[in-house]
Amino acid sequence: MAVRMDNVGIVVEDLGAAIEFFRELGLELEGRSAVEGEWAGRVTGLGDQRVEIAMMRTPDGYGRLELSRFLEPAVVADHRQAPVNALGYLRVMFAVDDLDETLDRLRAHGAEIVGGEVVRYEDAYRFCYVRGPEGILIGLAEELA
Repeated sequence: MAVRMDNVGIVVEDLGAAIEFFRELGLELEGRSAVEGEWAGRVTGLGDQRVEIAMMRTPDGYGRLELSRFLEPAVVADHRQAPVNALGYLRVMFAVDDLDETLDRLRAHGAEIVGGEVVRYEDAYRFCYVRGPEGILIGLAEELA
């Protein structure tokens, strides 16, 4: 049986800011639309819902993020500032060619390094966690040659 991960979903308040943050990281906007109606509510278990979504794709075409802004029903919980050892989904990790250059670009969109530093793991990787708009947590990793 074959399986591949299609996308990871992130709920946001400011869809435009999230799109621009992930564009700056290098993802491409694949499409933006509204999802609503009884069929969608059956999938999510939320009943009648209205959601604005944007699908972002990695340049290699394999990875995607679905950014969602709920119009109805209202968002019921907020765990964006939870520490990295909180239960549940933690973050999405992105491999980048130049970590310092990527951080410089993302800082213009409010990105802050969790823990304040980029860490080196032996001679293999440099990596860090970054909080972007609305506290979205991502990981960045640069493989060392």
